[in-house]
Amino acid sequence: MKSNILACVFLLAALPSAAAAQSASVAPDAKATAGRNLFTQHCVVCHVKTLITAARTYGPSLSRESLGGQEEVLSAFISEGDSNMPGFKLSLQPDEIGAIVAYLKTLPAPPPGSPANTAPR
Repeated sequence: MKSNILACVFLLAALPSAAAAQSASVAPDAKATAGRNLFTQHCVVCHVKTLITAARTYGPSLSRESLGGQEEVLSAFISEGDSNMPGFKLSLQPDEIGAIVAYLKTLPAPPPGSPANTAPR
């Protein structure tokens, strides 16, 4: 009886460390999931072909290789924008932009020469 209680105590003592290890591995996925939701709200309209009848997207297809895959460059570009894309620094917090970048880092590169890989000029 005492050995069963002792085994339960050791098992329960191990649970918090296992839960902490699991939560550490979940955090990046949660950030990418939040980024996917923000991407859906702010970016899909230009960067994803949403209609079957659409010939192409307005903006280029995005992936982990966009802008050389450099997270700092992606964050700065999303924040500041350029002449073809609005900047989101006034509508998104830096951690939200970071979440979008984390999501983009999960997307594979489109095949070379695919129609989704080019944007209108």
